[in-house]
Amino acid sequence: MFDSDDLEEIRAGAEEWHEAEVEPVLERFGERKETFTTDTGGQEVERLYTPADVADLEYDEDLGFPGEAPYTRGVYSTGYRGRLWTMRQYAGFSTPEDTNERFHYLLEQGQTGLSMAFDLPTQMGYDSDATMAAGEVGKAGVAIDSLADMETVFDGIPLDEVSTSMTINAPASVLLAMYIAVGDRQGVDRADLRGTIQNDLLKEYIARNTYIYPPGPSMRIITDIFEFCADEVPKFNTISISGYHIREAGATAAQELAFTLGDGIEYVEAAVDAGLDVDDFAPQLSFFFNGHNNIFEEVAKFRAARRMWHDIMEERFDAQNPKSKQLKFHTQTAGSMLTAQQIENNVVRVAYQALAAVLGGTQSLHTNGKDEALALPTEESVRTALRTQQILAHESGAADTIDPLAGSYYVESLTDEVEAEAYDLLEEVDSRGGMLEAVESQWVQRQIQDTAFDRQREIEEGERIIVGVNEFEVDEEPTMDVQAVTEEDERRQLERLESVREGRDDEATAAALEALGEAARGEENVMPYIVDAVKAEGTVGEICTVFRDEFGEYHPGGV
Repeated sequence: MFDSDDLEEIRAGAEEWHEAEVEPVLERFGERKETFTTDTGGQEVERLYTPADVADLEYDEDLGFPGEAPYTRGVYSTGYRGRLWTMRQYAGFSTPEDTNERFHYLLEQGQTGLSMAFDLPTQMGYDSDATMAAGEVGKAGVAIDSLADMETVFDGIPLDEVSTSMTINAPASVLLAMYIAVGDRQGVDRADLRGTIQNDLLKEYIARNTYIYPPGPSMRIITDIFEFCADEVPKFNTISISGYHIREAGATAAQELAFTLGDGIEYVEAAVDAGLDVDDFAPQLSFFFNGHNNIFEEVAKFRAARRMWHDIMEERFDAQNPKSKQLKFHTQTAGSMLTAQQIENNVVRVAYQALAAVLGGTQSLHTNGKDEALALPTEESVRTALRTQQILAHESGAADTIDPLAGSYYVESLTDEVEAEAYDLLEEVDSRGGMLEAVESQWVQRQIQDTAFDRQREIEEGERIIVGVNEFEVDEEPTMDVQAVTEEDERRQLERLESVREGRDDEATAAALEALGEAARGEENVMPYIVDAVKAEGTVGEICTVFRDEFGEYHPGGV
């Protein structure tokens, strides 16, 4: 970009500027802080960036053109000029009927993809009438017990015309099987089904804790899903390797990046070890990142992620298909950054986080409702969140050119710094035997916990300002209508489950569950048997119980 003589002149000029212009001002006024850092404190932010900070940048090797290796500038050659990101608003609450109504509303408002939230019993593989489910049915998402529930959720929604993302992990195979079965009953060719299952158990062990089975069996089910979908549902993304929850637990941007890609490496290795060809399943891997407040740090993280994944897939796994080396990702704005105080401020936070995701080239985006620090979002707040994306797409100009911050001395330097820190963390993970062992030893969890502790201390001591929380406060209680899930909603779900059990062919259900158990005990792919079981009206809880009986349950430190 600049030859050595140019760079020397720039460095000399910067020193002269500092001496002549900056030092007198510092002596008189100082600066707001002694040290400026990125949002998570991972990188120190210099006063000024110049070409000297990107002197080693090689355009072809480090950036390239959009749609070309190493994909730093994006995986599509026309960016958002060809097609905007998929606008997904996370939805799902109470009963399947309520969720179906919300889905139809969102589609009518211009949403372009569905994103499905499940209640905690479903996420943990329990039916709504299980003892462990009491009081939680429909609270954190929709309750799904049987194929009948899934059909109700998608009533009037043709599955060949929408893509659906499902935030489900330990029972992901069961919910995917139900989705496939709904498509079969709608007459949709399986090859036309599009969507994503989260299916990321390593992240559950690290940060979110909705796991069921030990890591070994969980990895077996995940690789079975990879194999099955490559043959049967080739457009469905078989895993959403999720940094989002790692960041929500307190990780820095570089930790989110390193541990997410580390999880991805572990999944690819498991699939290859199981005999799958990397280019048969890697194109359907997807990622899920957090959109935090610091716009520049987030853009740098997203750009570094693409470049790193390209190099990892090429150098570690010898992937040949370019699509195997393209990191495609969904972004959700940061739930942990929402505040219960002055909740209108959350609209602004979400808008900036969404801007960072778009400037960073996300393929899909969810914007949080302003009230999600208090409860499930209301219809009004969901609409505002969706409108935030639509204004960003059609009024801001951010989607009109590809990778608009490329070439910024600050952003390019920060991209390199985030990447370098993430690689250092990955090297540490490798030295500990890989992500699975680093997670089972609790090393990864401790890194995140230490960071979260430091951040909370900074907030409590006033070193980190959170507007409306520890500065610029007002003396008022948050007032807002919130979405409520009632005991009547739970009763309706229990009645539906009882009706399914009374109306099904018990012998056929039992036979399908027994066949699934045999497959789990052996080496066959379990997915065809799960599809058969859900079509025979086996419930989420019954199918997960088969796996619990065969694989056991995971207890940290006890494996």
